[in-house]
Amino acid sequence: MKPIQNKLFISGKFVDACDGASIDVLNPHDNSVITRVAEAKAADVDLAVQAAARAFPKWSAMAAAERGKLLLKLADRIEAEADDLARLEAMDTGHPIRDARQIDVLRTAACYRYFGGMADKFQGSVVPVEPGFLNYVQRMPIGVVGQIVPWNFPLMFTSWKMGPALAAGNTVVMKPAEITPLSTLRIAEMMAEIGFPEGVVNIVVGYGATAGQHLAEHPGVGKIAFTGSTAVGRRIVEASKGNLKRVQLELGGKGANIVFEDADIAAAVNGSAWAIFHNQGQACIAGSRLVVHERVADEFLDRFVGLAKSIRVGDPLDPETEMGPLTSALHRDRVLSYVGVARDQGGSILTGGKAPNNAGLAAGCYVEPTVVRAKPTDRVSQEEVFGPFVTVTTFRNDDEALQIANSTEYGLGSGLWTRDLSRAHKMAAAIRAGMVWINSYKRVNPGSPFGGVGQSGYGREMGFEAMHDYTEAKSVWVNVDAVIPPHFKR
Repeated sequence: MKPIQNKLFISGKFVDACDGASIDVLNPHDNSVITRVAEAKAADVDLAVQAAARAFPKWSAMAAAERGKLLLKLADRIEAEADDLARLEAMDTGHPIRDARQIDVLRTAACYRYFGGMADKFQGSVVPVEPGFLNYVQRMPIGVVGQIVPWNFPLMFTSWKMGPALAAGNTVVMKPAEITPLSTLRIAEMMAEIGFPEGVVNIVVGYGATAGQHLAEHPGVGKIAFTGSTAVGRRIVEASKGNLKRVQLELGGKGANIVFEDADIAAAVNGSAWAIFHNQGQACIAGSRLVVHERVADEFLDRFVGLAKSIRVGDPLDPETEMGPLTSALHRDRVLSYVGVARDQGGSILTGGKAPNNAGLAAGCYVEPTVVRAKPTDRVSQEEVFGPFVTVTTFRNDDEALQIANSTEYGLGSGLWTRDLSRAHKMAAAIRAGMVWINSYKRVNPGSPFGGVGQSGYGREMGFEAMHDYTEAKSVWVNVDAVIPPHFKR
């Protein structure tokens, strides 16, 4: 594996923090120190924003096809270094290395490649107006955009955030999570190596309360794009009001995953396990609420609990591991605290609810796959646990299933399993969520918009919607027939 980069990336160079501060980055498998990274504070963020502002005129004026070529070269480089990137991501986050290699790295490359191809294909429009005038609308880049990303999919989020922003002609200041910055810094290193101009991308690793807050408040930033918790999202909105910067929020979720009585039970069991246990449940779109028809509940739970018990939990660098550790000890303890919450409200633990009974994993941030029987109104059914923790409740008819699905403040992802396509389309239309999967779960593609409603935020990642979110509409009127306003003719 290549040497690990551990400095800030500002104006095309890796630099120490202004005050020399640093942060320990831990391996969640055993809580050993991987490296110490430079810690950005307000002064470092200021330098990064200034660098991005200097780079913006030239970058935005560059031919869109040339910007696209750089993104395509980055996609190629990511694929060429896939094994190293996967190992780095697994070590830093706890993702099982087979998932990091086959999912995270490939999705990251695909997203950069998609927006590399879109850069010179994102068009404006001509509006039919009154005779004598031509009106055309251009999509103009915003300028310097700030991007704050969480710790659960750090590599993939570089492409979700930077891909459309850069393709549209913006320059970027990104703050990765302080506990998982290593793959983001490696992407920055690749960008420098393949020829991205200085200042187009800047990476400032720091804490949310300092670096993140200052970036959200910064008057030199035209847009802030944030992925994280709903509580922090509200603070981002408040911080953005100084210069009325645009805000895009991809926040929490509490995905309802509905299994109807006519579902293919084997497919539903396997798909529902993927929905909640992939990446240890640390996903905003996780199917964390199983809503199962009472007629098939016993059969479904017998298979589902059995599958959960069989999941191979272990060292993320072991290719046989199916579920690794949670990304930090603090988060592990938070997830385990919900076991007590469930019991206090009368819930029953069907499996899991504790750290694995394995001496080799004792030093790490591990939690067993956990299945809890709970009421739809219980805290564990309403609050985002963000771990390998799924609640199960039953329903009698479609109306009740819909009521349960729509009973939380969130509206990000949802799934349903049925052979009845008429029911599937009706339920998909009625579920209050930005995304609905039918007989599948957690499918994403760079061309398909990703985002939520309600307390899950607003704006969209990926697809043409993301390009719109990183541009402003400029309306240009041309008086082609030399029309003189009638009231002022002389």
